[in-house]
Formats: sequence, structure tokens, C-alpha cells
Amino acid sequence: MADPKGFLKYDRELPKSRDAKQRIKDYKEVYEDLNPAQTQQQAARCMDCGTPFCHNGCPLGNIIPEFNDAVYREDWAEAYQILSETNNFPEFTGRICPAPCEASCVLGINRPPVAIELIEKTIAEVAYEKGLVQPQPPVTRTGKKVAVVGSGPAGLAAAVQLNKAGHTVTVFERNTRIGGLLRYGIPDFKLEKWVLDRRLQVMKAEGIRFKTNANVGVNIDVNDLRRDYDAIVLCGGSTIPRDLPIEGRKLNGIHFAMDFLEQNNKRVAGDEIPENEILMATDKNVVVIGGGDTGSDCVGTSNRHRAKSITQIELLAQPPDTRDESTPWPLWPMQLRTSSSHEEGCDRHWAQLTKAFIGDAKGNLKAIQLVDIEWKKDERTGRFSFKEIEGTEREIPCELALLAIGYVHPQHEGMIEQLNIALTKRGNVQDTEHQTNIDNIFVAGDMRRGQSLVVWAISEGREAARRVDEYLMGVSMLEGKAVSFLEVA
Repeated sequence: MADPKGFLKYDRELPKSRDAKQRIKDYKEVYEDLNPAQTQQQAARCMDCGTPFCHNGCPLGNIIPEFNDAVYREDWAEAYQILSETNNFPEFTGRICPAPCEASCVLGINRPPVAIELIEKTIAEVAYEKGLVQPQPPVTRTGKKVAVVGSGPAGLAAAVQLNKAGHTVTVFERNTRIGGLLRYGIPDFKLEKWVLDRRLQVMKAEGIRFKTNANVGVNIDVNDLRRDYDAIVLCGGSTIPRDLPIEGRKLNGIHFAMDFLEQNNKRVAGDEIPENEILMATDKNVVVIGGGDTGSDCVGTSNRHRAKSITQIELLAQPPDTRDESTPWPLWPMQLRTSSSHEEGCDRHWAQLTKAFIGDAKGNLKAIQLVDIEWKKDERTGRFSFKEIEGTEREIPCELALLAIGYVHPQHEGMIEQLNIALTKRGNVQDTEHQTNIDNIFVAGDMRRGQSLVVWAISEGREAARRVDEYLMGVSMLEGKAVSFLEVA
């Protein structure tokens, strides 16, 4: 145990954020770094519980008390070794993970939990600074070739693990750069792309091959892939957005959130956007429909565009300020969360239904019709439903509406249809422990489980890699999925 009285001596401390008025002028990361000495103090707050519920909260099963102890002792090499055993990309999760581990921290029962995400990020950054992150190509190759389709967090994690096992891995990405969601979906103010590029250089040095502008099922023939590779791992994500088919949907000025975010990330990276495709929030009344993380990212991006006003609306009722009794510790708490983007300026509303989009004579969006709703629970079925509140209908000005209401399933046209991959009722790829209905084709990430967190995608990629390795070699020495003590019980 790091410091038996650490949780009594020290308060939770997180990095300070840059001034909101200044940071919306650029796309640099919002938070300043907390120096290693301060992180050491935060690690001292870990109680090294006899039953560490943080393990259960983390989809990767990170060995949190042990790396906290190593940080407290300033043994950064040991800390990074422990962390990298379960997490291929701590520099990503240390920046963008919502930290379900912290929600399960035992200290969090009656005190602020240990700042696990901060500690994770610091371990990764100190490891790079000290030269501890080095390419580790396999000593021998198996002679087996594996294609990974999709270069998001699930695809990259699968590639690293399969390469570690000695297989020759090629990652196919249909876009112009590697990274998938990490590259195009997450704004630079949350994850600067040099962080991603730094890790990709390590992966390339380890022998992983990358092919961009490679759209399997379009300009890459699926039969060629099946002929040239011993196994295929599908990691294309859940990319078909949920639409809002109401009156006025075809007006100009209504866009899916990811189209807006992806284009902006490309713009920040220096790509030239055709003039007739430019999506900017500058001097517009922006309405973000959807209250999740993607919606929050739209808010932050619109702030940097200098929008005239930004309104974010959510269909569900406003969550409570503190943990709700329906999600007791150690579950992920249902409570109000305010992101850095909200702090920069945004008018937030809950329990609002979008009734119609209203346009002008030229077919451009000019307003949105809203109505307040009331949620009620059916005591017999336990299901919730809503009804509109009479007399609350109104219009608010809007020239740019961004739909951030989730995704329904992966793209079926092209690769999935051509491979004859079986699907679930929800339209996701059907599998048995990551193996599809075709023996040598596997699946991981949002394509399999539906839209989820980056940390879950990494976990999915790791587990799929182990299953591929077992299929190819009969046995696998790769690390398997962390088993929760609650599951064992």
C-alpha cells in the first residue's frame, strides 16, 4: 500500500483547465498537465482495498492499486509495465475515458474517488519522456497473415496484440489517415493528434502495416482479402447515425454530428474542404440535438467557430446533481455531468421534444419547433414513457442543427453484405465470442456491441485478437479478458 493515511491526508486534485475565453481560440487540449510530484500525491490516496472494485469498473481490468503504489514510490518503469499489461493505449484513455473505474472506487463511497484517469495519463507521458515506450517487435513470426479492417481503437488494439503473437498484421482504413474515431470523431481539444501519431510510429516500428484509402468492399475486393489472409478482424465501428425523420428534415442546415466533427478535424489537420461542402457554425444559432458526449463535442467545436448562440437539447429528463439511488455504488452513476465544452458557453435543456424543422422560402433552416415533455413510469411494466405538456410549444431560431442522437448499427452495404456476415436483430454483426458465422472472420468493437466507449473498444480488440490467435495456433498466450470478481461470484 502506497501511504496508509494518504486518503486522509490529501484531497482529490485534478489538472486546471486553460481559461475558457482563451482556449476557444485554438484546438489545443483543454487541461494543463499535473506534474509527476502532484500525481504521486494523488496515487497516495489509493487505499489498496482488499476487494478493489475499480478492477470491476474498468472494462480493461487495469491493475490500478498496483500501479498507484509504483507511482507513489516513483518507480515509473514498473508503473508503466503494470499499466501496459492490460491497456495498449493509456495515453488515449488517460485523456478521453469517462473513468468508470473512478465511479467504482471504494474511496468514492464517502469521499472524492482516486484520480485514476489522471494517474494513468501521467504514467503514459512520463514513460514516453523517459524513453520507456519502445517498439517491441516479435522475436519470431508465425507465418500467418491477419487483416484488420478499421483503424479505430478496437482495430488498433487488435493489431497490436496479434502482432505481439507473431502474426503479420495489415490494418485497412478507408479514410486518408489512420485512427478512425480517435482521428476523426474526437476533437483535438480533447485528444491532440500528435498523441495518436506518436503511438502509430511505435506500432509501425513493431512491424504492423497500414493501408489508407482502402475501403474494403469498394476499392478492396473482399475475395482478395479472404484469399490473401488467414484471418480477418472486422473493426469498422457503428457508423450509421440515428436520424430524426420529422417535418422539415430535408431543409438545408441539418447535419449529422459526426459529419460536422469529422470535417472540422480534417480542417484542423490542414485538409482542404471543398467550398460547397463546408460546415461552419460561425455567426449561426446552433442547436445540438442530443445530450451525450458527441453533442458536447459539437458544442465545443461550435464555440471555436464563434457561433452566435449554442443550445443543446435532450429528450430525457435532467439527471440529479449527485448519484441517483437507481445507480448505487459501484455502478456507473446516473447524475448530471458538465463537460469543458459546456463551461465554454451553452444553453442546455432537458425533457424537450423536437417537433419540426422550420425553413425559409429558399429551403434553408431558420428555426426549430420544440415542446416540453413529462416522463412517467408505468408501475406495472417498469417502462417509462412521455407525454407532451400542453401550451409549451415554441420556436427557437436555428440556422444549423446537429443531430447527435446515436448510431443504429454498422454499415451493411459493401463489405458486410459481400462477405455474407450474419447480423443481429439490431443490425450489429452476430458472433460467438467474437467469431462470426464465417470461421476465419472475427469482429470487435462497436460493430459487435453497438456504440460504446473507447475503453470498451480497446477491450474488445484485445479479446478478439486472443480468439484469432487461438483459431490460428490452437492456443494463445495473449492476455484474455479480465474476469470480474462479481462475475465469478
